[in-house]
Amino acid sequence: MSEPTPPPPPPASEPSQPTSSGGGSAGNNKTLMLILAYLGPLALVPFLVEKDDQEVQWHAKHGIVLMLLWIAISIVFTILTSIPVFGCAVALVSLVVPLIALVVHILCIVKALNGQRFLIPGVSQYADKF
Repeated sequence: MSEPTPPPPPPASEPSQPTSSGGGSAGNNKTLMLILAYLGPLALVPFLVEKDDQEVQWHAKHGIVLMLLWIAISIVFTILTSIPVFGCAVALVSLVVPLIALVVHILCIVKALNGQRFLIPGVSQYADKF
C-alpha cells in the first residue's frame, strides 16, 4: 500500500495593512465637542468629558460663560419688562437679543472649528478664570 501524502502547505498570507480608523474618529470627536461647547447646557458634556484637551476645555468654559450671560440678560429683561415705563421699549429690544445670541454662538462655533478663538471683551476673561 502507498503511504498517504501530506497536505499541501497553506498559501502564503500577505501582511495585514494597518487601519487608520483612530485618527478619523478622534477628529470627529473633537469637532463634535467644539460644536457642543456652544449649545447652551450641552457645553457641560465637553467640559466634563474632554479633560485632557485644553482647546476643547477653553471653548466649553467659554460656552458655559456665554450661557450664563444669556440667562442673566433674560432675567434682567424680564424684570425690566414688568416696569410700566420701560416695558414696551425693553420688550422690543428683547426680541433682538436672541438673534444676537444666535449670531454670537454661530461665530464662536465657526471660529472654534477653524482652530481660532472668538474673544468677547468682558466675557472671555471669565472663561479664563475657571
